[in-house]
Amino acid sequence: QVQLVESGGGLVQAGGSLRLSCAASGRTFSTKSMGWFRQAPGKEREFVAAIGWLGDEYYADSVKGRFTISRDNAKNTVYLQMDSLKPEDTAVYFCTVNPVVRGKAADYWGQGTQVTVSA
Repeated sequence: QVQLVESGGGLVQAGGSLRLSCAASGRTFSTKSMGWFRQAPGKEREFVAAIGWLGDEYYADSVKGRFTISRDNAKNTVYLQMDSLKPEDTAVYFCTVNPVVRGKAADYWGQGTQVTVSA
């Protein structure tokens, strides 16, 4: 059974940074793409970033230049470094396996971790 466990969310002031982690278990993910989505209150879930199994990276325009996705295949873990955070980045962030880049679907989802950015 696939499990994705996110951590690293929290409360931060605008301009600050957070690093999200997602530990995957249940199968080998080294040949799978992984990524992050987010959902703010009252809004649709949206794509944030993805990383292919060869390390190719994809970002939503809203986070490009501020967020960096990376992975450690030996640890089955994917990271999202979030810098220059803005209040509009406030959302629940979900880790995924095989995300549709700039879409809304993925094969597996974590439970999510809350990120709150205060003005």
